[in-house]
Amino acid sequence: MLRHANSETAKRQEVGRGLRICVDQQGNRMDAERLGDRVHDINKLTVIANESYSSFVDNLQKETRETLRERPTQATIAYFEGKTFKVGEELHTISAMEAASIVNYLFENDYTDEKGNILQSYHEDMKQETLAPVGKKLQPIAEQVHKLIQGIFDPVAMEGMIEDANDKAEVINDKLNANAQKEEFKKLWAEINHRYVYTVHYDSEELIKNSIAAINKDLTVTQLRYVVTTGEQGNGMDFDGDQHTRHQEMQEVCTSTVSYDLVGDIARGATLTRRTVVRILKGILPARLLLFKNNPEEFIRKVVKLIQEQKATMIVEHITYNLTADTYDTDIFTQEKSRQSVDKAYPAKKHILDYVFSDSKGERDFAEDLDKADEVCVYAKLPRTFQIPTPVGNYAPDWAIAFNDNMGIKHIFFIAETKGSMDSMQLKGVEKAKIDCAKKLFNELSTSNVRYHEVSSYDKLLEVMKNIP
Repeated sequence: MLRHANSETAKRQEVGRGLRICVDQQGNRMDAERLGDRVHDINKLTVIANESYSSFVDNLQKETRETLRERPTQATIAYFEGKTFKVGEELHTISAMEAASIVNYLFENDYTDEKGNILQSYHEDMKQETLAPVGKKLQPIAEQVHKLIQGIFDPVAMEGMIEDANDKAEVINDKLNANAQKEEFKKLWAEINHRYVYTVHYDSEELIKNSIAAINKDLTVTQLRYVVTTGEQGNGMDFDGDQHTRHQEMQEVCTSTVSYDLVGDIARGATLTRRTVVRILKGILPARLLLFKNNPEEFIRKVVKLIQEQKATMIVEHITYNLTADTYDTDIFTQEKSRQSVDKAYPAKKHILDYVFSDSKGERDFAEDLDKADEVCVYAKLPRTFQIPTPVGNYAPDWAIAFNDNMGIKHIFFIAETKGSMDSMQLKGVEKAKIDCAKKLFNELSTSNVRYHEVSSYDKLLEVMKNIP
């Protein structure tokens, strides 16, 4: 990063530009003009991020994974049925029978496997314009059918032609509702809207010792390799592959022509002094240090990760938070003006915005439970811009909840992080450290009556609250 983007929108624009504008190792543009259709096969963006940027990238990757998880990946009856598009001036909706015919067409022509996954044979026939004809009853909509099929692996193929019979209009969270005017929420917000700075002191000798042990035990680095493929074909042989002889030979890359500042790169990545990094590298086994030659970038990345994990296990006991004069404004809930289709937006009753846009089914279930609970007065799904600083990256909790005073609840304010599994062994060291820092801030260092905990469901939240003294 050569410039510092403050807003999430600016960061998204930077990442989007990086994904769209690809270059090779020499900085040459790798666009469709140069690569043709292959441009979609090699578009990989590497972000070399500073600490403030890394949490944004983590959240963006999580959001992308959730979005991709919801996209169709197989040619099934459920995928095709109900899709609506124009044929001439008339609208046509795919019926269940037509959907079954499409699935059968693909399978019978070896374009899909038994699970409905599109096979390479479909891509090849499509490229050569030799696709098998669809059945007689599908002939009038053959063009649209193939666009639907292509939409499974290339959503752009369906732009401008499809209307989903189940799709609904978009909604936008652009203003706070009456729940945000409740005194309970105002009190809650006044308790948690502070910005903090932290100080942390830990034993450098212990960190060096632990890092050396972790690197010696867990560091593995893949040898850089490339594959040399050769083929032979005699006179008169066809291209069906039956008589085509192919050889593959794995070759190792002996040395890298790129120079690296090994100590400096690790020091920057792990936020340590060069002197400390030198002591760690001198302390590890010679065989581990030699792994640097196998793959310098992977060596640096994994060593930084192992050191960060050791730091993460040490910082919680030695961290102290202090209030600053700055606070968050309620504008952060509407700054991004998030849009979602109605079927992905939960119309909440006690939330400070009209809808809850959830990242997962677990979050949606949690919001529904909050709405149903008599003891809950008002709640807010916290935006990602609401962050707690930690030595291993900024941390954004999920929920802020205010309870009714007359329900026998000991603490009227609660900050919750919803996770699918609360087993600490399943949480990565850095992620667990961030959660532990939040616990220490709200549960030990803060003088407010706000409490924090990570939970997997609303029932678990109630159990946690009953056990808080």
